[in-house]
Amino acid sequence: MTHGYPDEGREPSVDWQDLTDLTRGEPFVVERVRLTGNDVAIEGRFEPPQLARLAIDDQVFVAAFVRSHGSIKEMERIFGVSYPTIKSRLNRIAEKLDFVETDPAPPGADVVDRLRRGEIGVREALEELGRSR
Repeated sequence: MTHGYPDEGREPSVDWQDLTDLTRGEPFVVERVRLTGNDVAIEGRFEPPQLARLAIDDQVFVAAFVRSHGSIKEMERIFGVSYPTIKSRLNRIAEKLDFVETDPAPPGADVVDRLRRGEIGVREALEELGRSR
């Protein structure tokens, strides 16, 4: 693993693969970040992005999936494996990632759901919807 401060003018480097090997999949935080091109360093507690926390072979797989525009047929060709194998690996990787809700429920949807389940009456639902505006 390369680390530290090599020759003056060159930036230190640590490959994500080296870091992944070193941590063996255990959670870690980054405590110092140096901006390339200047001497600005930021210290704190930074969690690496989710994709950086994946094993290097999973990172390569995800990159190939993105480059193939999500084509499982292309992934079969690239990796020389079957459709079920690709799907299984995608599912395994997906379980390791937290997803951000990109299509949130419209305002008041929870009130309508509670009304539908009979937890509240029509009058209470209308009052709650009126207050949320």
